[in-house]
Amino acid sequence: MILIKRIYDPYSPDDGYRVLVDRLWPRGIAKATSHLDLWLKDIAPSTTLRHWFNHDPAKWPGFQKKYQQELARKPGLVAQLKSFEAQHHRLTLLYAAKDTDRNEAVVLQQWLQKKSTVAPVKKS
Repeated sequence: MILIKRIYDPYSPDDGYRVLVDRLWPRGIAKATSHLDLWLKDIAPSTTLRHWFNHDPAKWPGFQKKYQQELARKPGLVAQLKSFEAQHHRLTLLYAAKDTDRNEAVVLQQWLQKKSTVAPVKKS
């Protein structure tokens, strides 16, 4: 199971393995009390893409497409997240953006879930 959650929301033991997927450390969050298992900043959108998007809802479709292209070039990091999900049975992707519907964790969650689907095996 892959969940997404703002890092500013209260910690819950039900979060499972918690991974921050932002390139920048969130303001006002102390590392010591973040209950973070991993900060995987290299899976985050590139600085260029992040600046271009700038959380503009009108750019959301373009952001999704461009970020998916970036994710396609990071198969090792995607596999790492999938392995955490397999090991811990629950993976929570943490993000800092105020927009809960349009942020990198939403795109990443969808990407990881898409990578989980296995094509049916044809029987001869």
